[in-house]
Amino acid sequence: MTMEADRTPQIMVVDDDPDTVSILARHLQREGFVAIEAISGAECVRIAQERPVDVILLDLMMPDMDGFQVCRALKEDPIMITARDDLDARAEGMRLGVSDFLAKPVFRRQLANRIRAQLDMLAASRATEAALSQFEDKSEHNSDGEKK
Repeated sequence: MTMEADRTPQIMVVDDDPDTVSILARHLQREGFVAIEAISGAECVRIAQERPVDVILLDLMMPDMDGFQVCRALKEDPIMITARDDLDARAEGMRLGVSDFLAKPVFRRQLANRIRAQLDMLAASRATEAALSQFEDKSEHNSDGEKK
């Protein structure tokens, strides 16, 4: 997942129910996000490989490629949205890197708050990586500006 400070966050909604995708996409647009729609796990993987996506809202129970399989394929930290909200599903999701679980039906404000929290974590992670990289670059040079 990527996030650039100068663009509107790109949020992908993945669910095999087109109506659910459409409703969630409209909610996201009202909250000021760019909504990217996918109606299958395979479509999600394809889109994520073709364009920058900041957060993925991922349904667990989909035919052909379920949410867990998508997690394995992408190695991302999606927010799982599911009707199957049991301890086994949560445990497997956390093992695969799911950042959060939301049970259907999802409330618009709750969803927006969770997405913003995930975006804040991504921004903090990127800032830390940039600072570490800058520190490593400086430590490679001695006080005369020469490489060690």
